Amino acid sequence: MSDVEIGSRLRRVREMAGISQRTLAKRAGITNSTISLMESNGTNPSIGALKRVLDAMSVSLSDFFAMDETSNDQSFYRSSELTEIGNGLISLRQVGRSMTGRQLQILSETYQPGASTGKISLTHEGEEGGVVISGFLEITVDDEKRVLGPGDAYSFDSRRPHSVRCVGDEPARCISACTPPNF
Repeated sequence: MSDVEIGSRLRRVREMAGISQRTLAKRAGITNSTISLMESNGTNPSIGALKRVLDAMSVSLSDFFAMDETSNDQSFYRSSELTEIGNGLISLRQVGRSMTGRQLQILSETYQPGASTGKISLTHEGEEGGVVISGFLEITVDDEKRVLGPGDAYSFDSRRPHSVRCVGDEPARCISACTPPNF
């Protein structure tokens, strides 16, 4: 998704919520100028930073990127039908367009070398887990860090602060699930 779409979409979500940039910044714990830069495409926010802003409006990443999409009861998906909700060096390909009414979110994740979810740890309601398919991911949960490789897995309460970073010279891929679908 291009920066232009992220900025204009973020502005639309904020305006639909009926809050000012200043109020959103205060709720998200960041500066008003950062919100302004995001909305004007003056900065390309990390997944962690965008999630923090959306959490302040009670909007999940999946719902943010599925806006204007119609929900359906599709059961099977070709690779080309997965919905990209990532940004930049991280590809998060979601099974299904909208998570509205769903209980489970499944992602095919790809992290380019050095890519991370950002300096701000993620926290959200629910549980998540996944299996590394290729490459190496450093996953931090609370203060514990582990480097996981192909076949290794993780599972934790998502309310615990966590982050993900690709380590090594090759992209890392994993398949993950989150319940409820609020990423």
